[in-house]
Amino acid sequence: MFTGIITAVGKISHVQPLEKGLRLTVEAPRLKLADVALGDSIAHGGVCLTVIAKKKASYQVDVSRETLDCTIGLDAVGGEVNLEKAMRLSDFIGGHLVSGHVDGVGEVEKFEPIGESHELVIKAPKSLARYIARKGSIVVDGVSLTTNKVKGRRFSINLIPHTVEVTTLKRLHPGAKVNLEIDLIARYVERMLNPDAA
Repeated sequence: MFTGIITAVGKISHVQPLEKGLRLTVEAPRLKLADVALGDSIAHGGVCLTVIAKKKASYQVDVSRETLDCTIGLDAVGGEVNLEKAMRLSDFIGGHLVSGHVDGVGEVEKFEPIGESHELVIKAPKSLARYIARKGSIVVDGVSLTTNKVKGRRFSINLIPHTVEVTTLKRLHPGAKVNLEIDLIARYVERMLNPDAA
């Protein structure tokens, strides 16, 4: 589990093809790796991946074909990713409970400064739109955010300067794709209301 509070931005420095996936080397000099053990989880742009090897300021993770098919941003050398180590039960939850399982890919329709902040408008996949509520929680590229307005498949978010400064969200532009994870509560409420759904 994660909280959606980004602790560092890493860079994919090497991509090695596997039989059905990729092995990534991630350079993360600002992420404290001393307490990261092999087998630990780190979220990469909202995607939970397992550490399989590490050095002082870098580590490796494997990405399955299934994950690559339903996410964005994990297959390019030089690509930057928002990073968060898995939370411990004793940790402060500054964002909201995040699983690190991306539900779909959205498209940025607007990213503009509004005063000292930025307005971000995203068009969600049709299958996810019903889970997104005004003043609800959503994860965008691993960042826990609160929606301001929701209309159909589109939702808007106000990004404070700190969030823009310390995450990869600063590089967004109309047409950019982003990983989305809906709130866990919405996922379970739907299952309870539709227990026989496939």
